[in-house]
Amino acid sequence: MLIGERATILGAGIAGLALARALALRGARVTVLEQAAQISDVGAGLQLSPNGLAVLRALGLEVPPGSWRSEAVELRNGSDDALVARLPMRELRPGQDWRLVHRADLIAVLEQGARAAGVEIRLLQRIEAAGLDHNGPWLRSAQGAQMHPGLVIGADGLHSVIRRALLPDSRPFFTGQVAWRALIPAAPGAGAKAEIHMGPGRHLVSYPLRDGSLRNIVAIEERNSWTEESWSQPDDPDHLRAAFAGFSPKVQGWLEQVESCWLWGLFRHPVAGRWGAVAAGNPSSGLALVGDAAHPTLPFLAQGANLALEDAWVLAGALSETDSLAAALALYQKRRFDRVTRVVAAASANARNYHLRSPAREAAHLALRLASRFAPGMLVGRYDWIHAHDVTRAES
Repeated sequence: MLIGERATILGAGIAGLALARALALRGARVTVLEQAAQISDVGAGLQLSPNGLAVLRALGLEVPPGSWRSEAVELRNGSDDALVARLPMRELRPGQDWRLVHRADLIAVLEQGARAAGVEIRLLQRIEAAGLDHNGPWLRSAQGAQMHPGLVIGADGLHSVIRRALLPDSRPFFTGQVAWRALIPAAPGAGAKAEIHMGPGRHLVSYPLRDGSLRNIVAIEERNSWTEESWSQPDDPDHLRAAFAGFSPKVQGWLEQVESCWLWGLFRHPVAGRWGAVAAGNPSSGLALVGDAAHPTLPFLAQGANLALEDAWVLAGALSETDSLAAALALYQKRRFDRVTRVVAAASANARNYHLRSPAREAAHLALRLASRFAPGMLVGRYDWIHAHDVTRAES
């Protein structure tokens, strides 16, 4: 349907750039509007699992340089670093691949891929309001300029103006958790594995990046409220160290090296009940959502980036398989809604599992130890429904 047509994408993040390339490769003329002065992403890591890597390959793009093939995920007791469970992903799933990636490196690969496919990327384009009237979508910039593109796709994250246009009553809610992010130098010989250090009401995730030269740290703490005006802000590293003062000497050693960090309040919307809409008087124009704009998820299954890549592929496919925009958007939502709802719920459940308190904590850790020793395949297999799913194959 979109072949030869125009599409405007708000946001040059993972979802927006992947979708831009996917549509351009199918013949669409694509413009990406990005509010920042340059396309970049501050220091942070992410994990690409097989489901996300399948999309990257289908887009004809290489795995970001410097990414490490992850060998395993280790669950550890926060206070003494005792191993609770080891999930040897590479050993038990030899045909699959997990990568530890610097987010900025993935963004760079996607940007280059979008530009190479003919996508126009316009920077310093802050869109403050959007809507859909009888004739089609409209956008209003921070400078007051009004635009009337034919199809607008919101890849503009949690605070999406396109989501507000489609779901005006939707408001993000605080999950009761905050997250610090930091990067430190990695010690020589750091293993290519993700470590999850679990404690009552908090946990810390760490893994190496860029061929083992950096260590990514994400630390989560439960809180009753978030009162800051900004949803993310620089924070004093001493606050991070104080929150994890009871953790093991290894964790303390990492945190002592933190010179700067960012603090996020973890907010979510419910998964959108409406992922797109078509103008009544112009059925070839409308609005749609991808990535966090449609379904922000907690970072406890490392699926945010992977779901964004999946969305991009499925929406581009739906737009090229159908003969009307309304049919394409309905097909897109049908293919994505149940899956992302299930992943979001599983990530939320993981947050609770990582933060258990006594006596449930000891019982859960014992069960994990036994399963890790006698049935590691069972632990890894719990999430095969996520990692083995390949949206680049034909879907009904």
